[in-house]
Amino acid sequence: MNPSSSFVHDFLRRLQESNRNAQQNASDSFNRHDHIALSTSTPHAFQLGTGASIFTQTLIPAIISARSELIFVTCFWSPSKSLSAIHDALTKLAAHRRGIPTLPTLRIRICLSSRSLLQKLLHPQSDRGYVYPPSSWQKDLGLPSPELLQAGNIELQVKSLFFLPFSVMHPKFVIIDRRRAFVPSCNVSWEAWLEGCVEITGGAVQDLLSFYSQTWDRDLDSKTALSLQDNNYNGPDLGQADLSLITSSAHLDATIPPETGEVPTLVLPSQFHRNPRFQPFPWQRAPSPPPTPLNIGLLELFGRARLSIYVQTPNLTCEAVIAALLNAMARGVDVTIVTSHNMMLFEQLVTAGTTTSWCVRSLLRRYKKLAGRFGHLVDDVESGRPRIGRLRVSYFRPRRVARAAGHEGATLLNSGKSEEEPVHSHVKLTIVDGEYAMLGSGNMDRASWYTSQELGVLFHDEKFAVAVKTTAEKVLDARLDLVFDSAEP
Repeated sequence: MNPSSSFVHDFLRRLQESNRNAQQNASDSFNRHDHIALSTSTPHAFQLGTGASIFTQTLIPAIISARSELIFVTCFWSPSKSLSAIHDALTKLAAHRRGIPTLPTLRIRICLSSRSLLQKLLHPQSDRGYVYPPSSWQKDLGLPSPELLQAGNIELQVKSLFFLPFSVMHPKFVIIDRRRAFVPSCNVSWEAWLEGCVEITGGAVQDLLSFYSQTWDRDLDSKTALSLQDNNYNGPDLGQADLSLITSSAHLDATIPPETGEVPTLVLPSQFHRNPRFQPFPWQRAPSPPPTPLNIGLLELFGRARLSIYVQTPNLTCEAVIAALLNAMARGVDVTIVTSHNMMLFEQLVTAGTTTSWCVRSLLRRYKKLAGRFGHLVDDVESGRPRIGRLRVSYFRPRRVARAAGHEGATLLNSGKSEEEPVHSHVKLTIVDGEYAMLGSGNMDRASWYTSQELGVLFHDEKFAVAVKTTAEKVLDARLDLVFDSAEP
């Protein structure tokens, strides 16, 4: 993926066309993302685990290393092990900084969208959002007191954005001193779900900062690098900070080859849209999804796939995605889908009018009908007919082991241990042709494609894509229930 590649050229052309044709009103002006350009990043780490294990093992150490600025963006915020870890980390950080009076102010910005149904129903509908008063930080948000943070020369602001009926700000990312960034899939929440997180440095961090400023802080000078005045400063010692550490039986770090270096990267936002564009009657065709950079990028990848598409998503309820995958299989592209069964059912019904299991059954019916038209599942060299691509669909489940002799059934692997075993997969991962890897917040559901604000980071590097896929395969071993495999009789 370079500036002259056909993918980048066609993607940017489609994006420019959509920007010219878009009808944006003044209230949505902050929601535009017109300046998408190819950048680079160095992926330093990728890991899978539960949200709490990723927070305590990766994000918390990064947070307490911040010297001048910490930007923390998430969607859902609720009492949890992760929130307790954030509280404890900020408390330790403030105490540590209090002992070094010469340190410059640490500017912390926490951005969230959802805390409860009532909070969303009563949320101000201004694009300036709601700034939480310091008096609410402890009681409502579970954060340290304003006095404690001020004593550590920490300037904190907490802000939320939400737009009725369904438009949450769904991206999740952390930026440390404008030099490195983390893009996790996990919220600050209690669920023991399988999550992913990638750490990057390089030009793409600036693109994340620009996205942040356009949505959350339009007065921010995002073009200026921070001056880290005290290069000898070190944050609290992790070994002595006595911070909690949550482990997970699914926690695994990818082995990224050291020669990977800088890789071409696209930061792809997806604007929120307040109109869900429901078509409630069965004779109505599904509307095309809004032409956001993330939606356009994914559809372009699906349309260009030559060999394989791997999709891991919490839910699958977007008709545009299902149609694009069927079209790819009609070209002979193999498709693998890993999703969750009965996850967030109420949310699926409200935002999509359907569920993942219904959509999977529909996908299988349509695939079998397509296979019937081909009449074969392998290449027919003599007739010159291409084969239909292989389809493999699995539901995530917790890993189980057999009970002891004399007992029937199975039990969770870690039912008697302190390690967390994920019960659902919340990972958002797309790999195309073994060389393009998309990570971020976007699901393959209707909410992500039509109403929520989302963020995807696309990496074009075969070594990195292989490392991510290998890690996913290892973690998913014995955690999948096969629903359908066209290669099996």
